[in-house]
Amino acid sequence: MNSPGTAVVVRDLEKRFGDFVAVNRVSFEVKRGEIFGFLGPNGAGKSTTIRMLCGILIPSGGAGTVAGLDILTRQEEIKANIGYMSQKFSLYEDLTVEENIDFYSGIYRIPAEKKQARKEWVLQMAGLKEHLHSRTGTLSGGWKQRLSLGCAILHEPPVIFLDEPTSGVDPISRRQFWDLIYELAGKGVTVFVTTHYMDEAEYCDRIALIYRGELIAMGAPADLKTEKLREDSIAPSMEDLFVSLIEAHDRDARPQEEVRR
Repeated sequence: MNSPGTAVVVRDLEKRFGDFVAVNRVSFEVKRGEIFGFLGPNGAGKSTTIRMLCGILIPSGGAGTVAGLDILTRQEEIKANIGYMSQKFSLYEDLTVEENIDFYSGIYRIPAEKKQARKEWVLQMAGLKEHLHSRTGTLSGGWKQRLSLGCAILHEPPVIFLDEPTSGVDPISRRQFWDLIYELAGKGVTVFVTTHYMDEAEYCDRIALIYRGELIAMGAPADLKTEKLREDSIAPSMEDLFVSLIEAHDRDARPQEEVRR
């Protein structure tokens, strides 16, 4: 299913919880080294999709690969070959910065000869050298965010999944975090990021918009805005674009619902 230039491939991916369809036959591809934004309102299916791709949830239907590994049969291998960062920053707040890094080095089985170098890299990247012995719970949201990213990519994975990584942090920390993402992508790392901040769509190479479990648009932000400009003759913001796509989706869905009744 994977071609040499793709990092993630999804075909008709579906997740059901009883009668509720959280993700409805979603298909897309993500190129190697691409920053791919997965946007949508809360409850749209973003986190459910990312958890299936990370091997945390088993899909109800469809198929896919991540870093060439089948999401239906090789979940444990996928977990070892990706970085995953959730919006809750999976850190142990009672541990110091150094202890968190050491813990994740063990989880990812970083070779002993590389541990110190990787620790130094995280501290440098996150700007936390002076906070090495600080308890993580005392750090600001921006510091925790960067430490969490560092811990998630200690093992230098080729693909990283960031699930609402900038939720709850201040605008300056958000901007600094995106600078780190650009740096990683520049080194060939594939970045799959979910967000509900429409302005962050502009930072992505391509975006996919998901609503009520369905993919309603996909493309480069500038291309999607240009297409909307042709229709309305008014340059839209990403928020305007997203609202108009949702409204169009709801208008198209309404006649089908009336027929079913």
